[in-house]
Amino acid sequence: MEFLNLGVAPPPPRGYGGSVLNDPQLVEYGATKNDQRIWVRRFAGNSLYHAMLDTPLRVAHLTDIHVGFVTPMKVQRAAVAITNASKPDIVVITGDFVCHSHAFLEDLAETIRGFDAPVFAVLGNHDYWSGAPGVRRALRQGGAELLSNANTVITLRGQRFQLVGLDDAYTGHADRRAALKGWNPKLPTLGLSHIAEEADSLWQEGVPLVLSGHTHAGQLTVARLHELTIGKLAGHRYIHGLYGSRKRTGDPADEGAVYVGAGIGAAIMPLRVGERGQREITLFDLGLHPDDLVEHHAEQIPMRPPLVVDELVAQAEAHARFQARRKKRFRAPKVD
Repeated sequence: MEFLNLGVAPPPPRGYGGSVLNDPQLVEYGATKNDQRIWVRRFAGNSLYHAMLDTPLRVAHLTDIHVGFVTPMKVQRAAVAITNASKPDIVVITGDFVCHSHAFLEDLAETIRGFDAPVFAVLGNHDYWSGAPGVRRALRQGGAELLSNANTVITLRGQRFQLVGLDDAYTGHADRRAALKGWNPKLPTLGLSHIAEEADSLWQEGVPLVLSGHTHAGQLTVARLHELTIGKLAGHRYIHGLYGSRKRTGDPADEGAVYVGAGIGAAIMPLRVGERGQREITLFDLGLHPDDLVEHHAEQIPMRPPLVVDELVAQAEAHARFQARRKKRFRAPKVD
């Protein structure tokens, strides 16, 4: 297995305007001799971290690794090697560790053990569909700390840092109140949730940045197919990348941000087409201001949620009333 361009420096000092990657926006890694590609994108954190952290902290975010037949171990090992080369302070993985069974739990534990930095995780829908107890056991064997509607405080570079993990909302296991029980809103905090839409409620509680997954970015991102399939058909407002605001201004609209990762694996179809649909590792340098970096993209506007039945009925009734008024206005005069 041949890895290219794996040299990545530790987080830079505050105010550093360049990139620790070879390219300031995006680096493509030829991850294996079979041309498995993993893209690395780098972002700053919320402006709150800039005020709360004396030394920047690097978080490596992976999601939807789907260890199993569809995503071979050479891809998992490449993702681990690239992550380790970026020298993060912690690694967070936001769910869907397996596909459809427990057949690859030993491979999952091996994958988690491969990370150099501490690993924190939340579960996704495939983990529940396949049997959550077995997935939890494999994650513990690999050394990961699982945050199932829980929070924890750790010390990184001499600074206290808080993680809040929501369990999977897709299967109905998310409990925001339990996840936030006993948390300290005065500490710099990062939220983890498999489903990105849960970020809205975490922002309202004071969690400024949430990392998530689930969508795989649609995998097919040419001709905006991902917006059709994930947004309009599946009903997700957040499809891939950065949404919300990282610059708190006091405006209620600037409550927080969410990042939806494209994932490493796949559960059914391994095909990924288009730049946004490629396998992805995201680096967040918390403590740097969003203006300090040249980033892959700015915060995006969420997709409009699909209309529910009541809204469709209301629209139809309004249209019928409009047509009735129009007919009445232009009704032909009677002829005697």
